[in-house]
Amino acid sequence: MGFLDKLKKHAPELKDKAADLAASHNEKIDQGIDEVADLASNWTKHKYDDKVDTAADKAKDVADTLAEEARSS
Repeated sequence: MGFLDKLKKHAPELKDKAADLAASHNEKIDQGIDEVADLASNWTKHKYDDKVDTAADKAKDVADTLAEEARSS
């Protein structure tokens, strides 16, 4: 059994663990995303701020969605 097969087999439980972590550490995750976005903006000399901000917003949305899943189950 290859790596991808093992990953597919354990994907549902990994998603549940990620959702639980997102629910319990949502603020820290958002802070981390903001810090990485700031680093990326500085690293690119603010040339791609709009794209970095969009990516950060999408990452926060994913974390929020996972957190909501964990809270509703």
